[in-house]
Amino acid sequence: MLTLKPVTLFVLAALLEIGGAWLVWQGVREHRGWIWIGAGVLALGCYGFVAALQPDAEFGRILAAYGGVFVAGSLVWGVVVDGFRPDRYDIVGALVCLAGVAVIMYAPRSGAV
Repeated sequence: MLTLKPVTLFVLAALLEIGGAWLVWQGVREHRGWIWIGAGVLALGCYGFVAALQPDAEFGRILAAYGGVFVAGSLVWGVVVDGFRPDRYDIVGALVCLAGVAVIMYAPRSGAV
């Protein structure tokens, strides 16, 4: 249970942030209009609230760890939504980022640097 809430919140945050950015991209770059842009802005705003729900109170730690989830999630979004085909370097890079998430979030800490 200790890892379920943070992981769930990271996945939800990634869906909101990546999805929101994609909606803005579609509205601007693909000329789909203001409704798409507005929906993207709303999703991006919701992302900020979801990030604040993490049980760890250290903003820097949460955002640093979330960065790895964002990298991997962006590649998955590209595959699922846009038909992007990552190469081996994309995959290795995403795995390195996810390893960083695990170190940042779940390494035992004594409180001292």
